[in-house]
Amino acid sequence: MKNFIVNFFKGVAMGVANVIAGVSGGTIALITGIFERLINSLKSFNFTAIKLLFTGKFKEFAKHTDFVFLFEVLLGIAVAMVSVAKLFKYLFENYPTYIWALFFGLLIASIFYVGKTIKKWSFGVIVAFAIGIGVSLLIAFGTTAQENDNFFYLMLCGAIGSSGMILPGISGSYILVLMGDYSLVINGIDMLTNNFAESMKIIIPVMIGVVVGIVAFAHVLAWIFKHYHDMTISLLTGFIVGSLPIIWPWKIYENGALPMAKDNIMPEINTEFFIAVSIIILGAVLIIVTETIAMRKKKDGVEKEVNSEC
Repeated sequence: MKNFIVNFFKGVAMGVANVIAGVSGGTIALITGIFERLINSLKSFNFTAIKLLFTGKFKEFAKHTDFVFLFEVLLGIAVAMVSVAKLFKYLFENYPTYIWALFFGLLIASIFYVGKTIKKWSFGVIVAFAIGIGVSLLIAFGTTAQENDNFFYLMLCGAIGSSGMILPGISGSYILVLMGDYSLVINGIDMLTNNFAESMKIIIPVMIGVVVGIVAFAHVLAWIFKHYHDMTISLLTGFIVGSLPIIWPWKIYENGALPMAKDNIMPEINTEFFIAVSIIILGAVLIIVTETIAMRKKKDGVEKEVNSEC
């Protein structure tokens, strides 16, 4: 039950991030320590998994895919995207600067803790870091496409946007913004409770694309992570650094339109500024405290293991 609650709420955090344009669910997975396990679980959905499932070997299937863990996280994501996301939608409409400030603080602190897992800096690792920053900045300042409700285009949006669900620093929702269908997909989720049929016309093709894209991408990312660990972490750290302009708290808000990185402005020194800075510090402190607790638990676990061997 304890594992279920912990993994469920990590999924909730990822779900909220996946809805917010500019915040990556993959970043949350990396911060909360489930990134590698999530990737390995997703990539285990292969021919072996299909064979185990259709031959009735459900226990073996669950073990092979780490299904219980994956179910807990995905349940949290689903619950967040349907319910908690509505709260964040309200907060973004009424207190946008403060919400962006919180995520800005979270990401600033996470850059250090993600980057420090790089074991050895080399020329290739530095190049990967620079590429990560460059790609994120290109996405941040990209040109927005027109809205398109074509079934196959929605599938494509789901497949490409799914990368942000597992790739730190790349926001799947922000990709949807650039592809023109962010508002369409969000409205589709909002219609679930009052217009189910119309909602499904939007959600079904997107989900097909998400499932195909996320499983395929997980295989590629897992292989790269295994063979080029430091370069991969460096690339992901670069993605997070490059995504900071997207999450800059002070933006131009006009006619309720979703602000882009190009809408960033310098803040005015007023009460709102000091509140926002305080929230940025709070976000950073949350990461520092979480990482400190995690490191202590890891240290205690190693000491217990050593003592038991002695």
